[in-house]
Amino acid sequence: MNTFELSVIKDGISFNKDVLLDMLFIIEPAGVPIPKTVIAALAEWEFSEVVSEGNVNVDALMSERVKAEPVVLTQDNPAPALSSGIKRTLEDAERMRTLENSDQARLAAVQNVYDEYMDYIDHIYTHYATHKQIDYKNLEETVRSLCVFIRENRTYVLRITPSDDTIKKNFIVTHSMRSTVLAIAIGLQLHMSLSKLVELGASCMLHEIGMLRLPPQLYLSNKQLSPAERDEISKHPLIGFEIAKTLQFPVAVQFAIFEHHERENGTGYPRGLTGDKISLYAKIIAVVCSFESIIAPRQYKTERSTFAAMVEMLKNENRQYDETVIKALLYSISLFPIGTYVYLSNGETAQVIDVNPDNPKNPIVQLLGEKDTDGSPKTLQTDDNDIKIMRPIDKQELEDILKTLTQSGNGTAQTGE
Repeated sequence: MNTFELSVIKDGISFNKDVLLDMLFIIEPAGVPIPKTVIAALAEWEFSEVVSEGNVNVDALMSERVKAEPVVLTQDNPAPALSSGIKRTLEDAERMRTLENSDQARLAAVQNVYDEYMDYIDHIYTHYATHKQIDYKNLEETVRSLCVFIRENRTYVLRITPSDDTIKKNFIVTHSMRSTVLAIAIGLQLHMSLSKLVELGASCMLHEIGMLRLPPQLYLSNKQLSPAERDEISKHPLIGFEIAKTLQFPVAVQFAIFEHHERENGTGYPRGLTGDKISLYAKIIAVVCSFESIIAPRQYKTERSTFAAMVEMLKNENRQYDETVIKALLYSISLFPIGTYVYLSNGETAQVIDVNPDNPKNPIVQLLGEKDTDGSPKTLQTDDNDIKIMRPIDKQELEDILKTLTQSGNGTAQTGE
């Protein structure tokens, strides 16, 4: 096996044998030119060398690499377009936002858009399972529209929670959707460019794609997995990486899928990477994936609230997660996450509807069953003194409160977590 310093590998060079990383993972097959994006990514992730049983192709050094022809949009090769369902519901939601309709009507419009993106993710996974294909250009365009939609409707999108039945029936789809929403919210908090947000969103939307190559009873099981089954399911990041590589997704997306179970302290998998060796997208997906997994209802574990999940992430036991990403999550959804129902120190009940950028412990809340003089829902800024959040409302308590409000004719609250 021959070792080659990364510094000597130039854009377009190919080898007469497979080029490998860590003696195991194929970077490029024999004869395939190595693009500069791959070289740059390897440098960014601090790989200083690659290995191969062969050597550099002489022809690749002697001749100029053929330039790719520009893509011409024709009837047979159209520009990527949004699905009609997403486009229509986006237009409806925009009208709601522009007209500043009622809070209830706007939330319903956002819910419709959310459901359309859920259907899109379901289509992506189903189509890959049956055809082994994913149209990345279309995915990129769809994720771009989702990024813009979340930026303009963030507080409403974060209040949406799929029903327990929906989660149990479509676990991978709902997990991917909720994780993607949180990942994009974090990306916005970190002031990522739109192009970076799209890569992050696409990576998160597909981070579980490797599961489809595993027996479905592993990821659809309602029982706790055995050690052997956990070992089997831990292969999905590598399988997902291979899928993304085969489909020629951007390198950053490939490695985000590959590394989303790595941990800052080196206890993750598949390579046990630490700290800066893990890509930023993977760090973000690791946080949102773990957060979402804590709150997702499963028959073999106790369901936990978003507040409990936020507290657990903030504890960051053994420093598993990137502190900057956790802080970004906190400032994106607050200590009592958007959508949470809470008891206030003044005896009122409320739902968290937005963050306080100055103090994530004291979010903005909407009082249940109360309206301002103009008929709009009454909102308050919580604080550490007069209007303090005492604790979250549990599910049974919430059902009782909403039932009472409905019977009294003040049923204006929206269901949340």
